[in-house]
Amino acid sequence: MSSSSALYTTVRRLHDNEVAWKEIAWQKMTTAPAKVEVLIYPHKGKNGTNIVGLTLSGYSYENMAGNILREPSQAQKASHMFHFAARIEDGGLGGYDALEIDSRPNMFEILNSGRPKSRNGFRVLVTGAAGFVGMHVSTALRQRGDGVVGLDNFNGYYEKSLKRAREDLLKSQAQAGVRYAMKNPGSYVHSNIGGFVSLLEVCKLMNPQPAIVWASSSSVYGLNKKVPFSEIDRTDNPSSLYAATKKAGEAIAHTYNHIHGLSITGLRFFTVYGPWGRPDMAYFFFTRDILKGKQISVFEGLNGFTVSRDFTYIDDIVKGCLGALDTATKSTGSGGVKEGPAQLRVYNLGNTSPVPVRKLVNILEKLLKVKANKVVSPMPANGDVLFTHANISLARRELGYKPTTDLQSGLKKFVAWYLDYYKPSGKKSSV
Repeated sequence: MSSSSALYTTVRRLHDNEVAWKEIAWQKMTTAPAKVEVLIYPHKGKNGTNIVGLTLSGYSYENMAGNILREPSQAQKASHMFHFAARIEDGGLGGYDALEIDSRPNMFEILNSGRPKSRNGFRVLVTGAAGFVGMHVSTALRQRGDGVVGLDNFNGYYEKSLKRAREDLLKSQAQAGVRYAMKNPGSYVHSNIGGFVSLLEVCKLMNPQPAIVWASSSSVYGLNKKVPFSEIDRTDNPSSLYAATKKAGEAIAHTYNHIHGLSITGLRFFTVYGPWGRPDMAYFFFTRDILKGKQISVFEGLNGFTVSRDFTYIDDIVKGCLGALDTATKSTGSGGVKEGPAQLRVYNLGNTSPVPVRKLVNILEKLLKVKANKVVSPMPANGDVLFTHANISLARRELGYKPTTDLQSGLKKFVAWYLDYYKPSGKKSSV
C-alpha cells in the first residue's frame, strides 16, 4: 500500500464533561517518521474558542503549548490505539481531557487497494511488500489487474530509506539473510516462525480460506552434497539458523495443510538479485565497495574450492511466484476445520546455471569500469554454503517456469539502477 494512499488517524473523546466537544476528523499521515497534526476544538465556549494543535511523531506526543503528553503502553502501541491526556483550553475553561488516537489504516483505502481491476483478477495480500521480492511481486500483480494490499513491518535489518523508496514506487514475511541470523537469532525466529504461524492462524479461520504462496529458501538444502538440489532431496542438515527457520516453516505449512485444509505452496528461492535488491547481498555490497575503492573479500573453500551461486534474476523469480499463484487450488477448510484434502506444494525457483563468485566480480568490474581491490579469503564459519544449484524441472513442468536472464544481462540492469539510485552527489534519485 502506498504512502500516498494514506494511513489515517482518528481522535475521539473517551470521557465527557459539561462542555460539548466536537469529535475530531482525520488527517493524512506522512512517512518516516509518521507525523500527524490534529486540531482539537469544542463546539462552543463561554468566551470564544481556542484551537489546540497536537503533533504526533512516532510514539512521542507533545502539546504545541509545551505540555508533555504521556507515552502509550506497549499494548497500546501493538494495537495502534494510543491514549494520552491533552491540555484543552476554551476561553478560560481549561482542563485535561482523555483522548484516543487510532492510527490503524483506513479500511476504505485497504478495500479499494485490494479490489481487482480485471474481471478475473485475484485479491492478494502481500506480506513484506516493501521488501525486495515483495515489491516486485506486488508491482507485477497490479500491472496485470490483481488487487493488492501490502503489509510490511519496516524492520531495521537494512536501510529503511530503500524500503520506503520501494513503497513509493509501488503506489500499492519473512526476514532474510543467513549471516545476520547469527547476530540477531531472535528476530528470525520471531519473523520466520512466529510471523508465519500468526498468518496461518488468521487464514485457517477465514471463510472461505485463502490459498497461500510463501517464500521458503534454497538454504533448506544446507550441507547436501548432491547437485543439482531437487525438491525430493532431504533437508534435515541446515547450515544456519536462517535455514533452520525456513525448514521449520515448511514443516509448519505441512501441519496447517494437514489439520486445517489450507492450500499452501512454498517457493525455494535461489540467490535472487536485481534492481531494488538487498544491500546485504554480495552483488550489492561488492558494487558499493568497488565504487568506493574499498577492499572486498572473495571467499573460497578448502583446497581452493570455488564458491558458486545459482544467481536468479528478480523478473524470473516474479514469474515463478505468479505461476504458483495462478495454479494454486482452493483451500478446503472452513472456520479452521478441514473438509477434504488440500494442495501442498514446494518448488525450486533458480536459474540452473551456478556462477563462481569470482566471475561475478569480474562482470561487475567491466560494467562499473573500475578494478576491484579484492582479496581471496577462506570461507568463514557463518552458515553460508559453498555452492547452490537448482533443479527446476518440477517448476518448469507444473508452473511453466522458465528463467531467461543470464548473470551478465541481469547485473547490467542492476548496475544501471544502482548508479541512478545512488547518485554521485550522494543524493538518491527520486522514484
